[in-house]
Amino acid sequence: MGSFLNVVIHRLPRMMEREWKVQCAELAGEPVEPAPVYNLAVPGSACPSCGHRLTPLENVPVLSYLALRGRCSSCRARIGLRYPLVELLTALLLGAAGWHFGFGWQGLAAMLFLASLVALSFIDFDTQYLPDAITLPLLWGGLLLNIPGTFVDLRSAVIGAAAGYLSLWSVYWGFKLATGKEGMGFGDFKLLAAIGAWLGWKMLPFVILGSSLAGAVIGIGLIVLAKRGREVPIPFGPYLAIAGAAGLFVGEGAVNYYLNFLT
Repeated sequence: MGSFLNVVIHRLPRMMEREWKVQCAELAGEPVEPAPVYNLAVPGSACPSCGHRLTPLENVPVLSYLALRGRCSSCRARIGLRYPLVELLTALLLGAAGWHFGFGWQGLAAMLFLASLVALSFIDFDTQYLPDAITLPLLWGGLLLNIPGTFVDLRSAVIGAAAGYLSLWSVYWGFKLATGKEGMGFGDFKLLAAIGAWLGWKMLPFVILGSSLAGAVIGIGLIVLAKRGREVPIPFGPYLAIAGAAGLFVGEGAVNYYLNFLT
C-alpha cells in the first residue's frame, strides 16, 4: 500500500494538471494535442533520471531501496529517501490500525482512512493541492460507513461533515474580509469535512486544535531551522491529517471523558 501511495503522490497532481490544460485548450477553442497515456497504472514505474523501467524485484518496498543502496541500478542516480519513508510510515499506521481495531470492517475502514490521509498530506506538501479525487470519496465514504455506526453514529457524522466544512469556510472568509488575502484553500474545508464525517462532530475541536498546534510548531521549526521564508505558504492539509489520524486512535470515548471533565 505504501508503494502504491508513492505512485498516487507523484502522479495524481500531474494527471490533474494535464486535465486542466486540456480543459483550458477546449475552452479557448485551441486544438488538443494527443498525449501518451498517463495514469496510476500506465506507464510502469521508471527511474526519473534515465527512464530505466523497474523490475519486479526493484519494486519491493523498502527492501529494494536497501539492496540498491538508494541508487538506480542503471544510472546510479540517487533515489529519494522519501519513497521508503512513505512505505514505512504507511506500514506503521496500517499496522497500528489493525492492532487497534482488529480484523473486520472497522479495521479495514481505518486503514483506508489512514492511507488517504498519507496521500493527501504528501500531495499537499509538494503541490498545495488536496485533490477532490480523494477528499470527496473520503467524505461520502465516511458518511456511508457510519450509517451502521462503524466509528460514530450517523447523526454525529453528518453534523461533523457540515461543521467541519463550515468552520474552516468561516475562517477563510473572515480572514479574507479582514486582510483581502486568501488564508487557505477550499481543499482544507473538504478534508476537515471528511474527517468530521469519519470521526463525528465531537472530534472536531480536538482536530482543529491539534492541527493548529502541529502547524505552529512545525512551521516555526521550518522558518528557524530550514531558513524557510515567512512569505512561503505552508500547507495546512498535512497538519489536519496528523490530527485526524490521532483522533482516529484516541476515539470519541476519550473526547467524551475530556468534555465530562470540563463540565
